[in-house]
Amino acid sequence: MVQEGRLVYPLSAIVGQKRMLTGLILLAINPKLSGILIQGAKGTAKSTAVRALAALLPEIEVVRGCHYSCDPDNYGELCQNCLEYLAKGQCLPKTFRRVRIVDLPLSITEDRLVGSLDLSHAVMFGRRKFEPGLLARANRGIIYLDEVNLADYQIVNTLLNVATTRINIVEREGLSYTHAAQFILMGTMNPEEGELRPQLVDRFGLCVTTNGV
Repeated sequence: MVQEGRLVYPLSAIVGQKRMLTGLILLAINPKLSGILIQGAKGTAKSTAVRALAALLPEIEVVRGCHYSCDPDNYGELCQNCLEYLAKGQCLPKTFRRVRIVDLPLSITEDRLVGSLDLSHAVMFGRRKFEPGLLARANRGIIYLDEVNLADYQIVNTLLNVATTRINIVEREGLSYTHAAQFILMGTMNPEEGELRPQLVDRFGLCVTTNGV
């Protein structure tokens, strides 16, 4: 199976991890379960299973070319670009695509996560322009944080604030921008490498433990 240019191992081919697979399937059925935390030693297919989940999720309808995956039928949560498009009297172009799984590396900066000023555009045209971050890409999708127990404190706080409000508000460098950021949070960790931060404990609706086979 190919997902955004990368080969992904099929979820149905994973054996011996019934509890983890059941948890992922439940999350696919009901995204309102508020995410899942998978704990276990290395080599128990945690990351493989998370990335394979996207193939089971139904396609979503989005505005074609929108950086924020706006729902064309939900006018209350459209981004500024889509609203400007409607203001011109034009219909929003629609298309279907699979739900995205956005990986957050441990080394990610806050600017890369929430978005920042597009410096190249400012230099070339002398105007401020917002450059979307990974939260924009993950809107209406899944954010996957491997080794979640080792994540930076500031990044975790920012991520949790956005997960609570479902809105990303960026105000920096004379720039102010707001867009919807609704996502399912999925994390994996090896308990031997450290404990989970207290503020993250109650953010996952499901928690499962994998064991070596």
